[in-house]
Amino acid sequence: MAEVILMPRLSDTMTEGVIASWHKKIGEPVKKGDLLAEIETDKATMELESYQNGTLLHIGTPNGGKLQVNDLLAIIGEKGEDITALVAAHASGGTLAPAQPVAEKEAAAPIATQVSGSQTIDAAAMEEVVLMPRLSDTMTEGVIAGWHKKVGDPVKKGDVLADIETDKATMELESYKDGILLYQGAAAGSVIKVNDLLCIIGKETLDVAAIVAAVKGGATGATATSTPAPANATAPASAVSAQPETNADHGGRIFASPLAKKLAAEKGIDLAIIKGSGDNGRIIRNDVETFTPAAVQTSTPAQVSSPASPVASVVTGKESFEEVPVSQMRKVIAKRLSESLFTAPHFYLTMSVDMDAAVAARTRLNEQAGVKISFNDMVVKATALALQQNPKVNSSWLGDRIRYNHHINIGVAVAVEDGLLVPVVRFANTKTLTQIGAEVKTFAQKAKDKKLQPSDWEGSTFTISNLGMFGIDQFTAIINPPDACILAVGGISQVPVVKNGQVVPGNVMKLTMSCDHRVVDGATGAAFLQTLKSLLEEPLRMLL
Repeated sequence: MAEVILMPRLSDTMTEGVIASWHKKIGEPVKKGDLLAEIETDKATMELESYQNGTLLHIGTPNGGKLQVNDLLAIIGEKGEDITALVAAHASGGTLAPAQPVAEKEAAAPIATQVSGSQTIDAAAMEEVVLMPRLSDTMTEGVIAGWHKKVGDPVKKGDVLADIETDKATMELESYKDGILLYQGAAAGSVIKVNDLLCIIGKETLDVAAIVAAVKGGATGATATSTPAPANATAPASAVSAQPETNADHGGRIFASPLAKKLAAEKGIDLAIIKGSGDNGRIIRNDVETFTPAAVQTSTPAQVSSPASPVASVVTGKESFEEVPVSQMRKVIAKRLSESLFTAPHFYLTMSVDMDAAVAARTRLNEQAGVKISFNDMVVKATALALQQNPKVNSSWLGDRIRYNHHINIGVAVAVEDGLLVPVVRFANTKTLTQIGAEVKTFAQKAKDKKLQPSDWEGSTFTISNLGMFGIDQFTAIINPPDACILAVGGISQVPVVKNGQVVPGNVMKLTMSCDHRVVDGATGAAFLQTLKSLLEEPLRMLL
């Protein structure tokens, strides 16, 4: 009897999984312990093994498809077994590939790559179809930053197909199979929704038009490229000849690899004046390294001679502006923080902290520590200990209930070129100052290099945003959902303070906490800040 396999919960926070790759095809025999598929969860990509022997009769979604936990993933049974009733029983749980008896599959197998437009195509079960994968927990669409392969190019398993710009970073998408790139679902710079058609990889005899029509319901995108490999042989030459002399003719968007952007920033070169030699004019590393600035135009506008008699001067100028497309990261920042500010009733608590003892303690600690400890590291540690003593602040609003977290994970806001990322220091209350310092420095570098993984920024229970290093004395921050609070940290200022009846110079830092009034009340927030203040003013208590 056929056995149903549902999408398992592979981590404590997993609600859905993306099929990174199927290792078995419909109709193939399966043994207990065989690898069925690789499933991308919110934490990692994990392997799913079969727990029984039989034949793979049905798959719930193709490579790149998404299924909720407990949705129909696969059916394993005897060859030729009728599974129509099983598929129908689970049809409401997700979008499934149409069921077919294995015998029918075998009959169609010899012409699978030569299917005509008049036949019904099970596109969802075709491994040649590559859909836009979900590369982060908040991703709903991706921008094709650049294609590494052109239509007609051979592709091997592991080859980089494209750079995909998500809301968090620009990530490389690798091929999961060998073949020829027959179709691109969108040109570089275009937006594709998660699970929309990204590309098709297969043999030259594959009927691409029929597959595209089946996937898109008969409508093909205007930006799609589906030219067969032989007819595409002359396309690169004409494309190159049509390239502009600069890389700025893309509606304000400049296509460049992450490494090229980094090298250009280090050399102080404007990417807009570099002609890219990559696909679709994309700037690559070699373009930056071999770039020679053009000679500066020596001719200057004729200067108006000063009149002999005083005359009112007329100032002339040209109004100009530049509009650039909103990046995926900026879209998500705008969406999430707008929802937070206009949904969560914010209120703010500010407190001044005497940092004299902390300044002295940091100097002594850095004389002994192998890793340089910053004031921000001390704030992270003190905040974690204060949350341990005030657990109601370490909470989240979940609509019909409030979650009080027993673990303490501190999100540390890090500014990057395109916006803001919040990597998480997990179990911060159990870590030393040097451990926190090393971890925060690693996260900051990974964020700037766009190397952070989803597991690095998920799971915060409280957030800290520090602008003190930019000379900001005090500011208010917007709560980072689902946290109930965020702490805004200003710089340490030398100001006159009264100690023992005398006015003396002192080091003062201002802290402002934004609180979600649905979860945290004023007295609760004030008690937390008092605990935090006492820890920073007596930093030796953090070492106990």
